[in-house]
Amino acid sequence: MDNSEKKIMKEKDRWTNESLSKKPVKPVRTDAGMDVDVLYVPKERSQEKYLKEIGFPGEYPFTRGVQPSMYRGNVWSFRQYAGYSTAEESNRRYKFLLEHGQTGLSVAFDLPTQLGFDSSDPSILADEVGRVGVAVDSLEDMEQLFEGIPLDQITTSFTCNAQTVVILAMYIITGEKQGVPMGKLRGTLQNDIIKEYLARGTYIFPPKPSLRLTADVIEFCSKEVPKFNSISISGYHVRESGANAYQEVAYALSEARTYTDEVLKRGLDVDDFAPRLSFIFSSSLELFEEAAKHRACRRLWAKIMKEEYGSKDPRSQMMRFFAGCDGSSFAAKEPLNNIIRATLECLATVLGGAQSCHVMSYDEAYTIPTEESARLSLRTQQIIAYETGICSTVDPLGGSYYVEHLTDVIEEKAREEMKWVEDNGGMVACVEKGLIHEKLAKQAYEKEKAIRNGERTVVGVNKYIMGESKDAQTGRENAKTGIELSKVDPDVYKKQLKKLNNIRKNRDNAKVEKLLNDLKKAAESDNENVMPYVLDAVRNYATMGEMIGVLKSVYGTFRCPTGI
Repeated sequence: MDNSEKKIMKEKDRWTNESLSKKPVKPVRTDAGMDVDVLYVPKERSQEKYLKEIGFPGEYPFTRGVQPSMYRGNVWSFRQYAGYSTAEESNRRYKFLLEHGQTGLSVAFDLPTQLGFDSSDPSILADEVGRVGVAVDSLEDMEQLFEGIPLDQITTSFTCNAQTVVILAMYIITGEKQGVPMGKLRGTLQNDIIKEYLARGTYIFPPKPSLRLTADVIEFCSKEVPKFNSISISGYHVRESGANAYQEVAYALSEARTYTDEVLKRGLDVDDFAPRLSFIFSSSLELFEEAAKHRACRRLWAKIMKEEYGSKDPRSQMMRFFAGCDGSSFAAKEPLNNIIRATLECLATVLGGAQSCHVMSYDEAYTIPTEESARLSLRTQQIIAYETGICSTVDPLGGSYYVEHLTDVIEEKAREEMKWVEDNGGMVACVEKGLIHEKLAKQAYEKEKAIRNGERTVVGVNKYIMGESKDAQTGRENAKTGIELSKVDPDVYKKQLKKLNNIRKNRDNAKVEKLLNDLKKAAESDNENVMPYVLDAVRNYATMGEMIGVLKSVYGTFRCPTGI
């Protein structure tokens, strides 16, 4: 500490004694439990440290952003998560959003599709077909999903994990039929299976073969689909399950290490694939902590790539990420309050320097968003982008004593948590032992308890409550909110069955059987990438359930030790 810094700290001590001793204030902590001082000053921000730890946007360690001009050059991608019912209905919603200014598509699949079942599978409930996303059983569904939407002019993000090999193959063949070669396709695959074991639960295979399939996709994309982000490594879902801000960073980056190590075993150089590793994070209501989290995470990833993996390509060191609203912060009671929550969470995302953003609709605590609520969410992004001046300068919070302090502390705590993961054998071992599940479940319980006993304020839920809003599950409550509930059309199930029957009747079944057998042999081998075999099967209208069924016969299935 030089003389000027000592003088500042001495003056701060004087100010604290003279001001706060007269009117003491209560201790305050961030959402992640970090102590918040009443005032921050530049006590540790020397010129040398600025150049090393913060630097300039578009340059290592990318604390202030991955592009030099950030939103001054290009506004982030507006990417509302959408999909429901049939491919035709979801196609209509996508066109609606694109007509209103959405700049990228983000596809939601129904649960049977996410779990690799055909809609006709007897082990699934008919009501689940098309309920929380679109049903995609075969190439025909994917073709209808993007009918009239040129795949060379949009980017598409897919929430697919265990069945990513099939979804990617369907999208590639759909592009081929539109005359768009796979080398020109742009978009993002979620393809993050570890977080499925930790949070979402739509895994199929045991962790090790799942990692193999993830690596198959990353390797294939690095060679054949170079403009596609081959994985979107998620902190978002573990945050929704109970992680705090620095744990969200730590678990996501620990997953990223696991995937990187898996692909490196195949003999690729880290710079062959790391530029297409992308990330997804949550943005909650703790505005400054969330903005600092994104900055800290970006810096930490740059250091890991450069110092641990020896990457030489700056693109490998750039953390490009999508961030969405914190769904667990939304309340069923007084749902219009969620519009304000969504606006602030979008602001945190933008102040953190995301490359794309999703704003949840206020009615999502009840139902699939209507066109009106989906458009309002899109308008939220557009107003922040074009009416607030927030895009006028890069990293507007940079240099804030408080935000820089939080950025440093989150990086430090995330490193400690990552070391805990490594000390326990890495992410796969932590999944198999249920160690992270235990932490998340306990923290989620403590958070809910704090809301119930009033220690944590949620406006309209446990404080400033309007009227009697006690039972959000009853029809009376929904009538009071005026929210239109989405109902699954029973014809969706019938339409999917009819479509599947026609496909099985009209395709070359002998050829499909041979291609499925070829896929099985590739899956059984130790060094064959399954993607070319899945592509051939998809091109000949093998169904999702048939292809995933073959992989199940080789890899088996899995159940987490926690029973999730």
